[in-house]
Amino acid sequence: MNMGDLFGMASKMKEMQARMQEAQENLTKITEVGEAGAGMVKATANGKKQLVRIEIDEDLMKASDREILQDLIVAATNKALEKVEVKAKEELQKSTEGLMPNIPGMDLDKLFK
Repeated sequence: MNMGDLFGMASKMKEMQARMQEAQENLTKITEVGEAGAGMVKATANGKKQLVRIEIDEDLMKASDREILQDLIVAATNKALEKVEVKAKEELQKSTEGLMPNIPGMDLDKLFK
């Protein structure tokens, strides 16, 4: 391997690090909503897998017992987290597209946990 190849590789690595850092910062901007109980409970999560909002329909608050409400909150939250995980993966893959070689077994998920 000659010096030009080494410098090229180092340059690619720096670019990849910068893109990955930017992608990490952008994860908080990605949000998804999960719903349960026909939309009576809505949970919003961001790309860092943080719950950022819970909405509960007023009618459900009046009519529901505590256990049902808890189950609906858990269901809506899990749906939001599943959806945002897919979206975050897509964003991370876009940000590193063309920079990382296609290495079997290389899992971007492990890089961002």
